[in-house]
Amino acid sequence: MATMEPGAIAYFEGGYVPVEEAKVSIMTHAFNYGTGLFEGIRGYYTADEDNILIFRLKEHVDRFVRNFNVMCMEIPEGREEIESICVELVKRSGFREGVYIRPLCYKNELSLGPKLRGVQSSLCCYVIKLGDYVDIASGLDVAVSSWRRLSDNAIPSRVKSTGSYVNSSLAATESKQAGFDEAIFLREDGSVAEGSAMNLFIVMGGKLITTPTTADILVGITRNTVLELAREELGLEVVERPIARTELYVCDEAFFSGTGAQVAPVRSVDRRVIGNGEPGPISRELQDLYFNVVQGKVQKYRHWCTPVY
Repeated sequence: MATMEPGAIAYFEGGYVPVEEAKVSIMTHAFNYGTGLFEGIRGYYTADEDNILIFRLKEHVDRFVRNFNVMCMEIPEGREEIESICVELVKRSGFREGVYIRPLCYKNELSLGPKLRGVQSSLCCYVIKLGDYVDIASGLDVAVSSWRRLSDNAIPSRVKSTGSYVNSSLAATESKQAGFDEAIFLREDGSVAEGSAMNLFIVMGGKLITTPTTADILVGITRNTVLELAREELGLEVVERPIARTELYVCDEAFFSGTGAQVAPVRSVDRRVIGNGEPGPISRELQDLYFNVVQGKVQKYRHWCTPVY
């Protein structure tokens, strides 16, 4: 779990304020009903440039704003202003290390009733220091959760809504209490969805396989990055299709992807060893390439990196 060591300044109610002043009332609609949306965006410190590069800022903000429509949200800040706020907060933090930026849009009315339309929304944002969210070196021991992934027709996982993360919390807590590092969700039909808060990939017969965007998953920015790098740089055949639970036990490799997880190899599922019980060669190759890209070392993808300073 990441330690919450925040920057000194947050964006709240239309301006920049000391982070300790960015507080909401216990009567706030979002606090009572989970009616908030958020994004998680990483910035990577590069010593060679003495700079922080925010990874795929535009894509994160675009997904954030598109999902406003699902939650019936309207705010005065547009895409470009939200991007500028993210950059400005990192700049004001003065951090010279990895950071995590969290913009949130939430129903800020002090009103009663679980509804979306006609309830006022507001934007806030903060930044914290962040290193590795999970062990990305030795591989993770994971378990298939007894909790099912929420259906797109119940609470859509493609929307990073604050209320829906109860589902993730239940699965992650269950796995950790049982001695595992992480959880894998199944859908109601028994097919694989994703991890508790990250997308899932497996490797079989040299093919990279992941669940489709219709499988009750978050359409991850890191997921899309991995798909592109695998196709364009490693020449891998990439397949998006349903994955059966038992395929997790017989695959050659498996790994998670996400802003927090980055590219995190899996070494066992339900105490069944994957491959030789170590991060596989394709997982490692993609992980190495990913870190070179996010640190601005691959010129072809430099446009994905927004410098702060």
